[in-house]
Amino acid sequence: MKRSQIIMFGLFILISGLVFFRLMQNKKEDTKEVKEENTEVFVPVRKVKNKLRSISLVSYGQVAPNLELAVSFEVQGKLQRGQLTMKPGTNFRKGQLLYKVNNEEAFYTLSARKSALTNLILNIMPDIEMDFPSELTKWGQFLNDLRPDKKLPELPSTTSGKEKRFITSRNIYTEYYNLKSLEARMAKYKWFAPFNGTVVATMAEPGAIVNPGAQIAKIIQTNGYEVKVPISMNDIDEFKNKSVAEFINPSGKKIATGKIIRISNVINQQTQSADVYYSITPLAGEKIYSGMFVNVSIERHAEKKTMTIPRTAMRNGKVNVLEGEKIHSQEVLIVGSKPDSLFTTGLKNGQLVLLEQIDEVKSDITYKGITR
Repeated sequence: MKRSQIIMFGLFILISGLVFFRLMQNKKEDTKEVKEENTEVFVPVRKVKNKLRSISLVSYGQVAPNLELAVSFEVQGKLQRGQLTMKPGTNFRKGQLLYKVNNEEAFYTLSARKSALTNLILNIMPDIEMDFPSELTKWGQFLNDLRPDKKLPELPSTTSGKEKRFITSRNIYTEYYNLKSLEARMAKYKWFAPFNGTVVATMAEPGAIVNPGAQIAKIIQTNGYEVKVPISMNDIDEFKNKSVAEFINPSGKKIATGKIIRISNVINQQTQSADVYYSITPLAGEKIYSGMFVNVSIERHAEKKTMTIPRTAMRNGKVNVLEGEKIHSQEVLIVGSKPDSLFTTGLKNGQLVLLEQIDEVKSDITYKGITR
């Protein structure tokens, strides 16, 4: 064998030995790491202590006004400002003029028709004086009261069939009731507040041309509110029996009371709940605003001893229980609830219930509880 071949063979043996040695060393380290892997898991638990307590049924809802109206006109014309500048948040009182539409053209039309009626009556006055002399005074008074800038006076009543036929033949009734129609239409050029309230939104500004039925603004009543509360079908009978409820704001403070005013007959298919509508009366010093969220609560006494657990502890009607450093699931029954907790039966005193769900329970892991 040549010297160069011997050298190459020796280098090959040396390199192979080094690689094998390195691989064996890594295998020992991996084995050591596996052996040192932690097989203990600490989980938050609570010791079961069933108590007979007063349980509140709680749901949620949003405050809404009793009445919400869209402001619109039945006539066409240029929109004009009323007594107030209508902007979102503007408060108004019942009877205040909110908007008006320019009625100049309609006013002149009405005045012209009043003038035409005046001429008709003037033309029949000689006949009335001759054929119905006792009725002349009332028709003369009606003629004097008939003015363009004043409301149309009441039409004199006839005292005989002959007088009625005469007035009818001269188209007095036709013209009079045409005028009444125009006068009624004149009232539609102004929009007065029907209640105390506030402006929610505006869609048009003074100076714009409005069309019949076009929405100009949205207003709500501010002296009356209600709350729509979705109630589970399992609890709806309890809410019906306890018609009075308390309202709590998101921070947990009681702010109002209320009573059931109506219950919807339509069931939400997804949540299996019905909408219950409550009146809401704020407590002294508290204020209620449209759109605010509240929790509605009614009190009832539990028929059995219950254990309070957080909502995170339950999944599909089951909780995890720690026994002998192992975890198993157990079914429980919900008898009441709060926004963040559940009142349950089915757990025994002294059991350790996990406060959180575990995605996968492994049999080769030791579980130890940390009481909270």
